[in-house]
Amino acid sequence: MPIQVGGGLRTYSSVQQLLNLGVHKAILGTVAVEQPDLVQQLCQEFPEQIIIGIDARNGLVATRGWLETSEVLATQLAVQMQELGAAGIIYTDIHRDGTLSGPNLEALRSLADTVSIPVIASGGVSSITDLLSLLALETQGVTGVIVGRALYTGDISLREALRAIGPGRIQDIPPNLDFSTFA
Repeated sequence: MPIQVGGGLRTYSSVQQLLNLGVHKAILGTVAVEQPDLVQQLCQEFPEQIIIGIDARNGLVATRGWLETSEVLATQLAVQMQELGAAGIIYTDIHRDGTLSGPNLEALRSLADTVSIPVIASGGVSSITDLLSLLALETQGVTGVIVGRALYTGDISLREALRAIGPGRIQDIPPNLDFSTFA
């Protein structure tokens, strides 16, 4: 099973150790703002295995576990990290995370329109309706979603979520399919 690890990865050796153990992807956050040269080195040495976690507060990147807010725009950092070879972006709107208030579709759309690497949405998902609204951004590059609190509270069941946006979803049925064969 592919495993992603993030949080506190700020050195070459910590990322190398995880990836050498078989971790599929390493998620880098603070280091993307503070040490872009290290991110570039890691992206070159571990292609397709470095994901950038961009946590944003009012469009600006927050670092150090959300304790500090930089002057760097989330979209600006995403473009820079794409140029350095990042495999994707996990975008978290800090004001939405854990609130069950719905994802920040406008910010996600803007970010996905800015880069060509995959964007994974995080923060605020509360319902199947939210998942379907994110599905509408799939063609723009939003390729995944992280659901946390809504699973814990039971607002979303994993089974229902997979039916709504996972493999075999109704949106993927070919338009010329003859349903009479199922009768």
